[in-house]
Amino acid sequence: MKTTQILIAGFGGQGILFAGKFLAYKGLLEEQQISWLPSYGPEMRGGTANCNVILSDTPVGSPIITAPDVLIAMNLPSLQKYVDTVVPGGQIYVDSALIDAKVERTDVEVFYIPATQMAKDNGIASLANMIIVGHLLENHPELSFEGTDEVVNKLVPPKKAALVELNQKALALGKNYK
Repeated sequence: MKTTQILIAGFGGQGILFAGKFLAYKGLLEEQQISWLPSYGPEMRGGTANCNVILSDTPVGSPIITAPDVLIAMNLPSLQKYVDTVVPGGQIYVDSALIDAKVERTDVEVFYIPATQMAKDNGIASLANMIIVGHLLENHPELSFEGTDEVVNKLVPPKKAALVELNQKALALGKNYK
């Protein structure tokens, strides 16, 4: 694996930081070098939030990402702000249930996943973030879906044990979305 820089962005309350923490923890369990840098506005719910995750075989020199290999955009302002920062040949994952705009760049691979609608339809309305993460793990050449159950089991606190199965369901929905 080379270094993969992932930028996840959206509104507070969409699970942006949890998705980043999940990817970072997965990298940690796979013995990769990692960096997880959350950032959010003054409001915890509804303000802007983004998260930088770096997964690498070599030590990470800086947690700041200026040119991500992967962008996960959970809302239109995030897509508009970061679409041009993705490296040529990179990937962009768009929650198409919330974003009608299409990416006009032709030098990146774009995935449109109606994650918010899928989450609502499956009774897991708060887990659109994990649906997109599941799709990312299935479609990025440097990442894998393998080991996600272990990560969910370790990351979800015991007092929220009911969320383990729901997170696994969301990841599987994303993995299997075509």
